[in-house]
Amino acid sequence: MQEQSVWQVLATADDVAVAVYAEIMAAAQRAIAAHGGFKLVLAGGGTPEKVYRMLAEADTDWSKWWVYYGDERCLPADHADRNSVMARLAFLDQVSIPAEQIFTIPAELGPVLAAQQYQAVLATALPFDVVLLGMGEDGHTASLFPGHQHAPDELAHAVYNSPKPPPERVSISAYALSQAQQVMFIVTGSNKQDAVKSWRAGEELPVAAIAPVNPVVIYIDKAAYGG
Repeated sequence: MQEQSVWQVLATADDVAVAVYAEIMAAAQRAIAAHGGFKLVLAGGGTPEKVYRMLAEADTDWSKWWVYYGDERCLPADHADRNSVMARLAFLDQVSIPAEQIFTIPAELGPVLAAQQYQAVLATALPFDVVLLGMGEDGHTASLFPGHQHAPDELAHAVYNSPKPPPERVSISAYALSQAQQVMFIVTGSNKQDAVKSWRAGEELPVAAIAPVNPVVIYIDKAAYGG
């Protein structure tokens, strides 16, 4: 479980996006200088999309970036509700990251086969430099939902019965998401206040199961943080 965390409370969702963008760029510079590459795990959602649109305009050596996804919905590969489609349109189609360095979850194959194939990708990818994660109103992150049980040693899970559609998904495991130099949560909106209170109170939510070696940093707007 998370032993400590850093809460960065900012005025608006736009401020959160700017701060996360700046930290990603700083982390990329550090990683490329230290070991010649930058491994980034993308999250889905509206605020991450703002970050991705800023990344699309960034000045960096894109040949040194490797991109992964925290989770994906089991929908056709070109479906508008897929995280990969959002990230591609907002970010990846606009930059020159080599195609072989972008690792999309093949969720169109169904949860079991897609999870098996992504586990093989993750086995050679870990550890990550930066993992971006969001949080749902129920305290879920990626597609790790409250009350769902998964094998603790898996790198990726087949997910069924999601409380949000579609019911079938693939998610990187809490174990694998924790294998990162930096984990950054992006949390915005007043509808997240109850989950944030539970998280800060130490309840056993999926967001609290991400436990990297360094403290997680939660970038959050005032609407989500509450009083």
